[in-house]
Amino acid sequence: MNVRYRVELSQAERDELTAMLSGGKHAARKLKRAQILLAADAGSGDEEIARAVSVGGSTVYRTKRRFVEGNLEQALSEESRPGAERKLTGKEEALLVATACAKPPAGRARWTLELLAGEMVKLTDHESLSHETVRRRLAENHLKPWRREMWCVPRVDGEYVARMEDVLDLYAEAPDPARPVVCFDESPIQLIGEVRQPIPAEPGQLERYDYEYRRNGTVNLFVFLDTNRPWRKVKVTARRTAKDYAQCMRELVDVHYPDADTIRVVQDNLSSHAAGALYQAFPPAEARRILRRLEFHYTPKHASWLNMVEIEIGVLRGQCLDRRIDDPNKLKREIAAWERQRNAARARINWMFTTDKARAKMGRAYPCPAKES
Repeated sequence: MNVRYRVELSQAERDELTAMLSGGKHAARKLKRAQILLAADAGSGDEEIARAVSVGGSTVYRTKRRFVEGNLEQALSEESRPGAERKLTGKEEALLVATACAKPPAGRARWTLELLAGEMVKLTDHESLSHETVRRRLAENHLKPWRREMWCVPRVDGEYVARMEDVLDLYAEAPDPARPVVCFDESPIQLIGEVRQPIPAEPGQLERYDYEYRRNGTVNLFVFLDTNRPWRKVKVTARRTAKDYAQCMRELVDVHYPDADTIRVVQDNLSSHAAGALYQAFPPAEARRILRRLEFHYTPKHASWLNMVEIEIGVLRGQCLDRRIDDPNKLKREIAAWERQRNAARARINWMFTTDKARAKMGRAYPCPAKES
């Protein structure tokens, strides 16, 4: 530090630094550099500045040097720091990615950082490799081989496309009170109770509840959602048999839509979701009377996401059921209150996926007809 750097600020620079220190949000290091420059401009010595600003003498020296050799912006900003040389070469990194995507060793369910580090030592000239090096290189390539995700992989064929477009076209139709479109689905709910009473929240203290809980069986939710008006209905049942399904269909016809000519029901491919369920539950004449008012439309297999009511069930779980409830009667009361509030708020599902968008985004899903010779 033999060179002495003299800081002489212009009036505009003094005003800028003073304004920076008087208010606004800036990093602490940047504010300290501003203080150093103002103090140096006022004629204070390096040691005096270091004591007043609570920094080292080298920080004062570097800040003054960057101002004199550069400008105010360089003096206030972070100086670039050369990083350590990467442990893995480009080819070695590619080898690591390929290894992580391959099957794990015999006897192991999945790769871990330890296994990958050991495997890279075997495959390269490195004598050792840290877990952190492996983790960073995998993170750069968005890989986490120790995790996996369960997913329904559909068989996309002509039948899949036909059912998908049938449902999407229903959603796109103009509302017709005589022919409403109603999405239907069911969802099991586990009744869970507290073993010990939770401790209520207090100022500065979150609500606390015991990790142990008590199972009290399960119930089933049958959920209806009108695609064209802000209406949903949730029915809580002890079971979800074909007869329970048939009873829901009768209520849909006689209670919820008594004046509709035809109710078009969008549902999944569960075995009980069929016309035969009504003949199991009612005499033939009654089953036929109900079915004359119903028109079933099925989502493709492994594509229940095309059913709007799936979104509504997610809202129900997030807003109402994300807690421990062990009493079926309390569950019914809470769901009924949620249902009334959501209907009163005229909440709707903002469905954006159309047939045209499906054809544009899922072009590979559409079977290509063979060319005529």
